[in-house]
Amino acid sequence: MTVPGPDAATAGTRLADLTTLRVGGPARNLVVARTEAELVETVRALDAAGQPVLVLGGGSNLLVGDEGFDGTVVQVATRGIGEDVESCSGAVLTVAAGEPWDELVASAVAREYSGLEAMSGIPGLTGGTPIQNVGAYGADVSQVISMVRTWDRHTGQRRTFFPLDCGFGYRTSRFKAEPGRYVVLSVTFQLKLGSLSAPVRYPELARVLGVQPGERAPIGEVRDAVLGLRAGKGMLLDEADPDSWSAGSFFTNPLLSPDQAALLPAEAPRYPQSDGTVKTSAAWLIEHAGFARGYGTGPARVSGKHTLALTNRGGAAAADVLALAREIRGGVGERFGVILVPEPVLVGCSL
Repeated sequence: MTVPGPDAATAGTRLADLTTLRVGGPARNLVVARTEAELVETVRALDAAGQPVLVLGGGSNLLVGDEGFDGTVVQVATRGIGEDVESCSGAVLTVAAGEPWDELVASAVAREYSGLEAMSGIPGLTGGTPIQNVGAYGADVSQVISMVRTWDRHTGQRRTFFPLDCGFGYRTSRFKAEPGRYVVLSVTFQLKLGSLSAPVRYPELARVLGVQPGERAPIGEVRDAVLGLRAGKGMLLDEADPDSWSAGSFFTNPLLSPDQAALLPAEAPRYPQSDGTVKTSAAWLIEHAGFARGYGTGPARVSGKHTLALTNRGGAAAADVLALAREIRGGVGERFGVILVPEPVLVGCSL
């Protein structure tokens, strides 16, 4: 099989070097796809040859086992942003999957396109955002996505999804529900024009900005406030800060039935959802099950700034992170009867 693209396949690349958790064994081969055509043709050819494929974005939501990946990793490096701006319809941005997410957010804020500012500082690439329905501080991408273009590996065809077809939910989508089937090629966002942000929904962010929840604030101030909050929680990538050597929030906030939620302690957070479920705080459960910030004695520990992040303090293996995750999940399950669900994609390993 001939693998297309300007970069020759590289054998034995350590996936630890391509992920923000900095753990993971080698890939059999690595191919960097710099154009949409290269990305599609590489994945198509590998699928036709029956070879295992891992499509890799920014590596910010990935935990790879110590044995690595016995197949070809296709790293998405496509770039390009198309803009269509009109005073009545706003800004329509069509963004290649390989565009760095926070660079896109910074550009939108600078141009006074509102809707992305509360998601400032999230690591990774744009193509990963619809898969996880990425979000933070009361906003998520489902609120601003108008179209997702994909390569359907089952049918061997390009396929376009509009919002109602995407199956968006809390940190999920149809793309996550059918793992590996769809390779995101580009994402189109519909943003409003103006110097004010989208309504600020998250109470903590509203307090920092000095506004009431539901009010708007200057778009640049919202970005700065979010970056400050994320930095304080170790959620901004920083080479000098091991608290940021993580996959972000390791567990999603549990969605419980009303009966399950009623069994939690009275002081546990409860956020009723439109579908009748009740969301609670994974961070609260973790802390109150005995896993405080900084918990752990080995190279993998709970972040010293945020209990939802499991960090590599230097020299950790995937096995160390997994052991810590299992201990926390088991402790929360025993104390509260709630089984935490990991947010990162697990490759070559499991909880």
